[in-house]
Amino acid sequence: MFGRGVPVVSFEFFPPKTDEGVEQLYATVEALRKCRPSFVSVTYGAGGSTRDRTLDLVSRIQRELGVVTMAHLTCVGSTREEIGVLLQRLVDAGIRNVLALRGDPPKGAAEFVPVPGGFRYASELVAFIRDRGFDLCVGAACYPEGHVETRDLEADLRHLQAKVAAGADFLVSQLFFDNEDYRAFVRRARAVGIDVPIVPGLMPVTNVGQTERFTQLCGSRIPQELHRRLRIVASDPAAVVATGVQWSVDQGRALLRDGAPGLHFYTLNRSSATLAVHAALGL
Repeated sequence: MFGRGVPVVSFEFFPPKTDEGVEQLYATVEALRKCRPSFVSVTYGAGGSTRDRTLDLVSRIQRELGVVTMAHLTCVGSTREEIGVLLQRLVDAGIRNVLALRGDPPKGAAEFVPVPGGFRYASELVAFIRDRGFDLCVGAACYPEGHVETRDLEADLRHLQAKVAAGADFLVSQLFFDNEDYRAFVRRARAVGIDVPIVPGLMPVTNVGQTERFTQLCGSRIPQELHRRLRIVASDPAAVVATGVQWSVDQGRALLRDGAPGLHFYTLNRSSATLAVHAALGL
């Protein structure tokens, strides 16, 4: 997809905890299908808690809706052999794309600790997929503002080099709201020889409180100007959404103009804001 000369547009969803939520999500994916995304991805859930729902959803979306899917896969709570079984299940279901992640510590844990026989880093998971010979395209995560567990940008870049050296085919960035953070990150990555596609991650703001919580958790920054605009319209939910959509449209337009290989949308399992941004960008 990254060799076709057109932006690679993808939508990310998370697996709901209930069967009713799954059906609602399926309807959302169906609504976004009209955008003809290059692919959609489904996350793994905190602590690997929704592993089976992730596998079921990516298989169903690809099989029934005809949309290429990518399954998130983390190191949390699984041994090497258990991850090998999961990978084989994906391949047997016709899935050919995974996003290899270390994953967040389980709820209540202060730091990530691998299970005996498990992986400590995403680079080890990427290497395992390659060493076992699975026929998969492997993506990995990157953090323009640094990983939330280390604000040392140089150390973070070394970790990224390890993931790419292990065999990652492309990178998807953590969400950000200031394009200069992405531009500076890409310059640093290219300077140390990372030459795979680096896809920027966008999340249209639809709820101020929710966005503030997300950015605190993932270590992203809300620029002062965006804060100012959201503060003005804070009492009007529709105006908040419109403000968030316009900010994402401006971000996306500038990123594509600057040569970004595509856009990855964090949808929060809702379609309206992502649809609005996508339509405005004419993708």
